[in-house]
Amino acid sequence: MQLQEELARYGYRQELARKLRFRDLIAYGLVYMVPIAPMAIFGSVYAGSGGMVALAYAVGVVALVFTAFSYAQMVKAFPMSGSVYNYAGRGISPPVGFLAGWVILLDYVLVPGLLYLVAALAMHATVPAVPVWVWLLGFVTVNTIINSVGIRMTAMVTRVMLIGELIVLAVFLAVAGWAVASGKGRFSWGAFYNADTFTWSLVAGAVSIAVLSFLGFDGISMLAEETRDGARQIGRAMAAVLVLAGVLFIAQTWLAAMLVPDADGLLAEGDPNGTAFYDAAQVAGGGWLATLCAVATAIAWGLPNSMVAQVATSRLLYAMARDRQLPAFLAKVSIRRSVPINATLLTGAVSLTLGLYMATRADGIALLSSLINFGALVAFLVLHVSVVVHHLIRCRSRNWWAHLVMPGIGFAILAYVVVNANIAAQRLGLAWLALGVVVLAGLYLSGRRPALSGLAPAQPARRDMERV
Repeated sequence: MQLQEELARYGYRQELARKLRFRDLIAYGLVYMVPIAPMAIFGSVYAGSGGMVALAYAVGVVALVFTAFSYAQMVKAFPMSGSVYNYAGRGISPPVGFLAGWVILLDYVLVPGLLYLVAALAMHATVPAVPVWVWLLGFVTVNTIINSVGIRMTAMVTRVMLIGELIVLAVFLAVAGWAVASGKGRFSWGAFYNADTFTWSLVAGAVSIAVLSFLGFDGISMLAEETRDGARQIGRAMAAVLVLAGVLFIAQTWLAAMLVPDADGLLAEGDPNGTAFYDAAQVAGGGWLATLCAVATAIAWGLPNSMVAQVATSRLLYAMARDRQLPAFLAKVSIRRSVPINATLLTGAVSLTLGLYMATRADGIALLSSLINFGALVAFLVLHVSVVVHHLIRCRSRNWWAHLVMPGIGFAILAYVVVNANIAAQRLGLAWLALGVVVLAGLYLSGRRPALSGLAPAQPARRDMERV
């Protein structure tokens, strides 16, 4: 009842089912991030970082720990679905919230399409007789059905898939570790630091690629209205998932870096076919290990990862639609299943269409990846600003560490990464933001100026703010 009252003071009814526990949030976040995610983009991060792939992931963990802290501050202030869209809209102003939601749509709407595409291409390479479009249709159909049944079904399926991913990762770590100890690889700390190639701008550019592996910890915030223990669990779950996944990412990329068969060639030519990690796995354990890692990556991206990505995307569409900033039909919730059914179906349809189109482009995966990363990073920057504006300025908090220093450091690190990101990603991302400004202007002209219900709830006392 208390959780429903918290939501009601912002003008919303409790429509989604509160069935998720802390362990469900952990499983959801880990599945969304995919413990074996670096296997798919290892070669790109390795080449982009001058071989310092483990360092790129370590810096990514540090940068996003500050972002997770800012999420925790805002989800306690505004315990509802919508993520950065709600935090910026309520913490700064509704128009800023709309633009933040628009930017993060670049992340959330495109992520499922990218995941389906990567998985379909990988499975087609493994089973050439089955066309890419068949794999795409199969992945999208299965996930849409599961997500339409209800959040508990999604949670149950993702837990099973997570166990499978962790088993595959454990096998790789054990075999690769034994291979390095046996002399098959070259024991080295070069994946953490290489004096011949190190520059901070180089590492920041690689982090802008590696951040694709981390996307998903923020998706936990979309479940604020579906947790049994309240939104305060969201911040804890995000931090725990980020650290756990970061350790796994660093361990597997470090081992793989020591087993790369042609390090100089990878640095010079990159990894256009996306097989660098599997080549390292083959050095470690032979063809069976390379095939195991490749198939596991394809299934992980195509089923559990894209499944939870579809959940997060549908919740963002639902949150913006109930505030009349997207078409109202997206706010429809299934009475029987307590899920935003229209938003779920639309996400599946868009993902399928996007995947089919991008499969025809040689640069489809690279284009989607760069756009997704840019959208996420810019949204994270807005999140940090929201913490300062809402807590420090509006609520007059004197907790300088939590509401100025931490978000300030997080903003500075991510801003440096964005500046050093791929030029094409910057241009396309800014073009998307400019389109959002045009849409926002259209809303104003049509009399649908962005507004959020219950925008000025009772503010906590200053002494309470200082204890956050």
